[in-house]
Amino acid sequence: MTDLADEVRRGLTATPKTLSPRLFYDDEGSRLYELITELPEYYLTRAERSIFEEHAPVIATMAGGNAGASLTVVEIGAGSASKTELVLSAILRRQRECLYVPVDVSRAALDAAARRLSETLPRVRVQPVVGTYERAFPALAKLPAPSLAMFIGSSIGNLDDGEASTLLRGLRRALGPHAALLLGTDLRKAPEVLLPAYDDAAGVTAAFNKNLLARINRELGGHFDLDRFRHVARWNDAASRIEMHLESLVGQDVPIGALGISVHFDAGETIHTESSVKYDFARVGRLLEAGGFSPMTSFTDRERRFAVHLASATP
Repeated sequence: MTDLADEVRRGLTATPKTLSPRLFYDDEGSRLYELITELPEYYLTRAERSIFEEHAPVIATMAGGNAGASLTVVEIGAGSASKTELVLSAILRRQRECLYVPVDVSRAALDAAARRLSETLPRVRVQPVVGTYERAFPALAKLPAPSLAMFIGSSIGNLDDGEASTLLRGLRRALGPHAALLLGTDLRKAPEVLLPAYDDAAGVTAAFNKNLLARINRELGGHFDLDRFRHVARWNDAASRIEMHLESLVGQDVPIGALGISVHFDAGETIHTESSVKYDFARVGRLLEAGGFSPMTSFTDRERRFAVHLASATP
């Protein structure tokens, strides 16, 4: 609770107000996110899956390098690991077994992934790590090399470029010189395509966003009335990103018992809860190089909506 309390206190007393997207993923948030990935408007998951369906064997071969070495797979922000299964299957065609280390803040999501993989890919040994990316680095440093780190789903887009480079550098240091990286990024495109993916007609993304407030109510004794806030998705062209906000519909004061504070909102004031950067290839290249990786190749879906980039650790 301490981490949650610290993040909420810091974010809701800041100007403007923010909450970290990592707070989305309690059990209910993880469940709602899995529903989002199946929505007709949310093309990202289908596009990335199509890349793995077509290119997973090439990815496994290029990432594996020396055919005699057994590749360890690490996934940052693994969630259900449904797309990862395609890559793991391709790796198992090169080696007898595989150690898979998924990292996520949601124990429920990791447990569900481990159960499924034990049935579908019994030669995969799952060693989950519950926690934030940064706290997982010491455990990752003890893993056998060579390794393939996967950071897919365009989760890196939740970070600004400085934060993203710092995370990649930490990952590079933890995994050492014999690591490869598979990075998924959504590509810049027309706002008319992007905005519905973050504001779907069924209201699932709105429920996912509002679950942040519900979580504060559940875990920190908050008194948020969810009906007094609305989900807002905006396109920020200058920063090339979608922004998600929770907008207060009225002027109000919201007590949060565990923090001993009351947070004031003006009518129309928002909490910025998530950004999702949309990249071009040059920007991805700069991120990889700043993070200690050398780009090898990139794959896109056939409509060029999404890209997966394979890189190797820079010596």
